[in-house]
Amino acid sequence: MSSPDFPRSEMLFVTDAQDCNPNGNPLAEDRPRRDPETGQGIVTDVRLKRYLRDQLLDDGYGVYVKKVDGESQGRKTLTLDILDEISEASDIEEVEDIGKKFLSRATDVRYFGAALTFESSDDDDDDKLQNALQGAFPNQYQGPVQFLPAKSLNKVEENQDYDSLTSVIATDDENRQGGFGLDDHRIVYGIFPFYGLVDENAAADTNLTKDDVERLDTLCWRALKNQPTSRSKLGQTPRLYLRVVYEEGKYHTGNLHNMIDLADESSDPLRSIDDVVVTVDSLCDRLETEKERIDKIRFVGDSRFTLSRGGETFGADEIGEKLHLNTEQINVYKERDLADE
Repeated sequence: MSSPDFPRSEMLFVTDAQDCNPNGNPLAEDRPRRDPETGQGIVTDVRLKRYLRDQLLDDGYGVYVKKVDGESQGRKTLTLDILDEISEASDIEEVEDIGKKFLSRATDVRYFGAALTFESSDDDDDDKLQNALQGAFPNQYQGPVQFLPAKSLNKVEENQDYDSLTSVIATDDENRQGGFGLDDHRIVYGIFPFYGLVDENAAADTNLTKDDVERLDTLCWRALKNQPTSRSKLGQTPRLYLRVVYEEGKYHTGNLHNMIDLADESSDPLRSIDDVVVTVDSLCDRLETEKERIDKIRFVGDSRFTLSRGGETFGADEIGEKLHLNTEQINVYKERDLADE
């Protein structure tokens, strides 16, 4: 594996959710995930990565972890969907540098890694194919891009008015009314800071490129804009994205999400982005102390998201002016990197 041509970077990605279910728990009647002790809402990194994978697909890139023919599939089917020139064990010997070819097509594996273990089969031909695949790949690619689950800055409430809906429809021409219940669990409002890291060491294992890393600068924002469009997911919005790019030296500050908090000027309880003021004093102060280690900070912010530093409030789109560092504002749609362009 060649060494990556980019340094380490880390991300702070703030999103919010209003009158929706940003991440239901299937083991708890699909209710919005919450910390039972603090009442904070939770959105897992797995949920965020699903949005990113779906946006990659929409942008024309190959993705390994996805539904095939509308259904969830095992690793053999997912792998053969990426390597469509393989249908039986003997085909694998004909593919030159199969690992490199797989990674060049499976964009999400270059970012997030994947497990590639295969099961034995009672069918002889299928068993030979699964064994041959197992011999061609490592058991796992470790992902160089990772996010932590996001815990909301506020205590979230579940909107009881949405808990149970009844849709009344005619069951036939004779019976004009019938009905069925729908569980519909949503939070009133939550604001969620994700923390992410791009590790240049693991990047060498998945062939992650500098272009891949720079694609994150528009991918995260557009994924939250474009993908949560189902009835229960609509209502999520990206509010602030920062990617801190370090100088060479295998260093990062860490835990950027713990350096922001709700300011006293915020309403209590929160009902919309108009009620939110987030203080970034600790974040800005800490990053400025790291000035000699930071190459630049790439950012995009929503003007409706109010931040506070030193008692001064401003829109998140102005944070570049408030940081005494080298900053670059991202033009999300002009800079987007589509596969067919």
